Amino acid sequence: MDKETIIKETEEYIKKRFKGESTGHGWWHIQRVLKMSLKIAEKEKVNSSEEINLFVVQLAALLHDIADWKFNSGDDSSRPIIVKELLEKLEVDEETITQVYEIIKNIFFKGGTLQPEMKTLEGKIVLDADRLDALGAIGIARTFAYGGFRDREIYNPNMKPIKCKSFEEYKNYKGTSINHFYEKMLLLKDRMNTETGKKIAEKRHKFIENFLEEFFGEWEGTS
Repeated sequence: MDKETIIKETEEYIKKRFKGESTGHGWWHIQRVLKMSLKIAEKEKVNSSEEINLFVVQLAALLHDIADWKFNSGDDSSRPIIVKELLEKLEVDEETITQVYEIIKNIFFKGGTLQPEMKTLEGKIVLDADRLDALGAIGIARTFAYGGFRDREIYNPNMKPIKCKSFEEYKNYKGTSINHFYEKMLLLKDRMNTETGKKIAEKRHKFIENFLEEFFGEWEGTS
């Protein structure tokens, strides 16, 4: 099976699996991450001495939210099984499967000062694309969509943001949607891996800061 067909088949699989998903992690999120990954790769290859494997980038972008712990009671143990079975069915070689899974395994946010370890440029590209979708106007919309799914209050002045010291603490933490801005979103700008990602993140980060300024102005009745 040629690479173009494999990508098309993977897209169809993901569309069906994530159809109707309403927490901000559905097909449209995945499609945006795919498009942004390709955009970053295109710009980064100009200044990089490394050859970028776009096949790996596309597969990792499409599969990055498979069996996410957030929707499996904190468990993502089925993730490698699903990824391996799908890609083997599509006749993807073992080396590519390993590369794709290594990206997927390390892509999610772990809370506080903890950061995923991406060793390849392909992984850094997909990670930046996923992080960028957590910023800006879409990032704000996704935060409140997911907050509603988790029964989180929009804001509670008696609950302060925290920095989780472990991934387990981050998974079990129950905060407000506004706290999430400080616990994750505002941290992402300084955690971008590529120059392209950093430039885009600057603008989206500023948009979030402006939103929060307006939010608290309205909350206090001064805006």
